Amino acid sequence: MNLDKAGWLNKVPEVTLSFWVIKILSTTVGETGADFLSVNAGLGAAWTSIGMAALLMLALYFQLNTKAYSPRIYWLTVVLVSIVGTQITDVMTDMLAISLYTSTALFAVLLTINFLVWYKVERNLSIREIVTPRRELFYWTTVLCTFALGTAAGDLATEALGLGFTLGVFIFGALIAATLVAWRLGGNVVLTFWLAYILTRPFGASLGDLLTQAKTYGGLGMGAAWTSAIFLCVIVVLVGVAQISVSNRKSVNP
Repeated sequence: MNLDKAGWLNKVPEVTLSFWVIKILSTTVGETGADFLSVNAGLGAAWTSIGMAALLMLALYFQLNTKAYSPRIYWLTVVLVSIVGTQITDVMTDMLAISLYTSTALFAVLLTINFLVWYKVERNLSIREIVTPRRELFYWTTVLCTFALGTAAGDLATEALGLGFTLGVFIFGALIAATLVAWRLGGNVVLTFWLAYILTRPFGASLGDLLTQAKTYGGLGMGAAWTSAIFLCVIVVLVGVAQISVSNRKSVNP
């Protein structure tokens, strides 16, 4: 793959309210969808991980081979990354008996290393400049690390530390709000974006658990199937609107 600029446009959507809504919905679907496939559908953690990883590789192939932002391909990739990131953490916790303290620390270190290498090579961490294959590879590696870290951190807070799903939603929501305030007050745009991006994962995971888990465990008892279906429908509608908008702009400015 040629790692130099090859007439690409930015491959990441504009950071708007719609972006954050779809991102949070995607993170929640990552949590509920993984639970549905591995538990309700009876596939188990191993087969769910293998199947979703294969679909993610296919989605990434199409994403990496487009030269401009395509909402349907981009957000499909995000949803699949969310599921795979959840499964990575779940496999480490449930099958390999790795503590959430260890996995959270490990993914935090991996994410930090990824940022350092990305900046050393590109001198730029802005998502407004994802215009080469190499930058996009750094971007998607970062996204996967944020999902795995967010899952581990969310489970650590709500389960290992005993905060519970409701309090977890409020805590991570408050941290996202604080990041927004910091940005409004003149905080570094790139830093505040990535902080918010990371925090939306444990927020979405806590929200997913709150909605799906039985009331005896502190949830609302909606179940993984219904929650995943409802959130996926909303994602499809929002992505459809975004796809139409992109297509209209292309027809006006071919």
